Amino acid sequence: MALINTEILPFEATAFHNGEFVQVSDADLKGKWSVVFFYPADFTFVCPTELGDMADNYEDFKALGVEIYAVSTDTHFTHKAWHSTSDTIGKITYPMIGDPNGTITNNFDVMRPGVGLADRGTFLVDPDGVIQFMEITAEGIGRNAVELLRKVKAAQYVAAHPGEVCPAKWEEGDATLAPSLDLVGKI
Repeated sequence: MALINTEILPFEATAFHNGEFVQVSDADLKGKWSVVFFYPADFTFVCPTELGDMADNYEDFKALGVEIYAVSTDTHFTHKAWHSTSDTIGKITYPMIGDPNGTITNNFDVMRPGVGLADRGTFLVDPDGVIQFMEITAEGIGRNAVELLRKVKAAQYVAAHPGEVCPAKWEEGDATLAPSLDLVGKI
């Protein structure tokens, strides 16, 4: 299913966030940029390295006005237990959403059929609740928060500058392109 440029579907869930259980819904993602970061399971191997990498770069995301939401099909209770027992996960200050019924995971089309676990899916949602970026990787392939930051900056730039696009490897401050008939065959 093609989710790019579609509005996120409604959901309500409980998250573990800053030592408390809090309610999170699709409405919380609207009005700001959000990264919804799906991972297979708590107490595993690649997952804590990814979530720790996001924690290490969380202030950079916040400086861009982006909230991070980690999501797995574990419960919010399991997230709390993991947060309490792992030094890597213990440094997380962004919400860790429990999705044991799979609503959010299915809404974003990253549920592994017959397994009950999410694939490694990353989604950038704009302030209107529309998905602007998605990436899904195989079980053994970890993601990189710094590369995600670059993509967030590109998406925010394009949103703020209609008629411009960011070419490959674009970094903040680099030249952009203004697609037109004059560029066809010239790049």
